Amino acid sequence: MKAELIREVTVDGHSLDLEQFVAAARFGAKVTLTPQALEAIARSRALTEKIEAEGRVAYGITTGFGDFQKVAIPKEEANQLSTNLILSHCTAAGEPYSDEVTRGIMLLRANALCGGVSGVRPVLVEMLVEMLNKNVLPVIPQKGSLGSSGDLAPLAHMTLPMLGLGEAKYQGEVLPGAEAMRRAGIPTLPGLVSKEGLGMTNGTCAMTSVGALALYDTKRAADMADIIASMDFEGLTGLRNAFDERIHRVRGQKGQMTVAARMRKLLEGSEILDHCQHDRVQDAYALRCIPQVHGAVRDALEYVETIVERELNAVTDNPLIFPDDEAVISGGNFHGEPMAIPFDTLGMAAAELAGISERRLERMVNATLSNGLTPFLTKEAGVNSGFMIVQYAAASMVSENKIYAHPACVDSISSSANQEDFVSMGTTSARTAAMIVENLYCVLADELLTACQAIDIRRYLNTHGQGITPLHQAIYEKVRETIPTYEIDREIRPDIREAERLVRSGVLLEISRQALPDLY
Repeated sequence: MKAELIREVTVDGHSLDLEQFVAAARFGAKVTLTPQALEAIARSRALTEKIEAEGRVAYGITTGFGDFQKVAIPKEEANQLSTNLILSHCTAAGEPYSDEVTRGIMLLRANALCGGVSGVRPVLVEMLVEMLNKNVLPVIPQKGSLGSSGDLAPLAHMTLPMLGLGEAKYQGEVLPGAEAMRRAGIPTLPGLVSKEGLGMTNGTCAMTSVGALALYDTKRAADMADIIASMDFEGLTGLRNAFDERIHRVRGQKGQMTVAARMRKLLEGSEILDHCQHDRVQDAYALRCIPQVHGAVRDALEYVETIVERELNAVTDNPLIFPDDEAVISGGNFHGEPMAIPFDTLGMAAAELAGISERRLERMVNATLSNGLTPFLTKEAGVNSGFMIVQYAAASMVSENKIYAHPACVDSISSSANQEDFVSMGTTSARTAAMIVENLYCVLADELLTACQAIDIRRYLNTHGQGITPLHQAIYEKVRETIPTYEIDREIRPDIREAERLVRSGVLLEISRQALPDLY
């Protein structure tokens, strides 16, 4: 089911998928807990209390953290240890995460704790869910996570309002954490108890929330990229032979075959294209290689989604507590490397979509490349600049993406006196991927605007007839409802903003489902 249609998401530690995640994070679906999950949490908490009472050596329960693992903690100070971890770790900087990312972080932390091996009290999970349902959102600055031991600083900020500390947003207002909780009618806790500091802060919830939302948006952008690219063909009188099924079948790449089939479907029934197929032997790569480039992006997104959906249900703190045999095992599930590599891949894939989009845009505005269109798609060149600077803006964002797309996962820096000596930078991977996706949507909006103008000019020139495909006509008409043809220079920014709205809103995807029912 599409995310915006999901009204309730059940959290049990095992069954959260991407659409449910987006439903709760972005669209405010109600979140509920299963009795089985609460029972599992209670069992692991009981074992934690037994370990503490017996004085067993267990990292983070009866010892300090990081390089302080060698320091034994007296039983009477175990609770203060957990609370101190939150106080000392809330060191993040920069602008706060968006509401949807924050909701996603909270949802993922609750779901991870529902795995029943983290040793926290059920009240923490119940409180997170109540905060989600009442939309009490901790203020979580974006910068400051190494992605190992998980997203420590962001998750400490997430926890502060539960203790009546920090800041939280409630009903659109940023308030002291205690006041936000009071207004929402949620009692705060006097402090955490043993193991809960680690249970709340160890984990990949921030990077996974940012990256999962970026993945969802990129999947939709990939569909829009296919549709807009197909519209370029009618402005540029592109050749359909590059999408012949036989070409793609003999290579056998899944994404490539999918995109080629889409392009064949999208380009059916065009008078303009019917009249231009013998104009040239072949097109430039930006047109001819759409299946190879867009298809490779699709294959990358499929890989990223597989990893993300595992991580949505992952237990990522340390140590883990297994009630069946009373084992307490220290490991490294908090390490963000399993997400860092996919999120860097996501960023590179989105950057490639934007890059080839800008190349198609350039061909439409460049009279030496456009197969007969007017320079910069204006009828009165010189006094009017037409779409000249639309391409500049797209090129700027594409070049910016090249910087963001440098993989963060290949970097590392030592922390905690070299005890934590190889970190993932996975949160940076996710954040830069999200920035690339933002730019991608802007570039696609520029391409859409340009494609419609190119169709207008092609029809004005009447070199190959007037008719475009029925689907393109429906999309064109939707765009022209609010963005008139660019006859002479006018303030163009409102046109671009409206094109961005159309591309982001999903309205063009809905129109396109007439021809392509499998759109995301």
